[in-house]
Amino acid sequence: MASTSSPSLLKPVLLACALLLPLQAQAQTAGLGAAGELVDPDVLRVCADPSNMPFTDQSGEGFEDKLAKMVATATGRSSVAYTWFPSITGFVRNTLGANRCDIIMGYAQGDELVQNTNAYYRSSYVMLYKKDGELAGVETLTDPKLADKRIGVVEGTPPSANMAAAKLMRKAKVYPLMVDTRVAPSMAEVMIRDMLDGVIDAAVVWGPMAGYYASKSGADLAMVPLIKEKGGQRMTYRITMGVRPSDQEWKRTLNTYIREHQGEINKLLLEYHVPLLDERDQAITQ
Repeated sequence: MASTSSPSLLKPVLLACALLLPLQAQAQTAGLGAAGELVDPDVLRVCADPSNMPFTDQSGEGFEDKLAKMVATATGRSSVAYTWFPSITGFVRNTLGANRCDIIMGYAQGDELVQNTNAYYRSSYVMLYKKDGELAGVETLTDPKLADKRIGVVEGTPPSANMAAAKLMRKAKVYPLMVDTRVAPSMAEVMIRDMLDGVIDAAVVWGPMAGYYASKSGADLAMVPLIKEKGGQRMTYRITMGVRPSDQEWKRTLNTYIREHQGEINKLLLEYHVPLLDERDQAITQ
């Protein structure tokens, strides 16, 4: 999953105090949204990575790019404008935290750097391997079939801890977490290529990335959500939209959108082969 972790963001309320302007007057002067909020009411200002498929891309081909257009239309905004910044340390601080944009389209629930909306999808880390290979039927990282296999995993991600507990890291191939995909390919794409070339036997990847790149590979791959792990790190995450802590009305607007358009959102995500899970870990297929 693309990391958007960064130091704590500057809260708009502190900025307003520093300028010694009443919040309501500041909002009205700037032509922005609800009193006390720095949200543009006419343009959906999105904070995004310029090269992070399948999520966002300057070409507009990411599913978060398409979701942004849907949100803009539904909330009465005339257009979508982007503040681009790579998914590296400092992303939130330099985008949402600097008031250069008003929404991060995909953000894991529970991160304190942003205020989360309600989740609009739930997915998990998955294991990828060749369907016709000797790993057929493997569903957990503790399966004995994996004992002598070389598994690809991104450093620092939750599955790496489970793999260490299962003594799989000794032979694992570890891929870097922070990659500037403007100049290098996505690690998910590299891992799948390595698997097809026989460099690794299986890959453990964040589900939305796995589904997208597996579908592009044209290979017949099994994609197994890691929902049967016993103990260790959690593998499933709810994904929200991230907004500033002060933007309560904006959050409510987005929550209303999610509630009223969940079916359309699911359809979009499934077009990108995102493995969707409900709260009982059952696959959502439509």
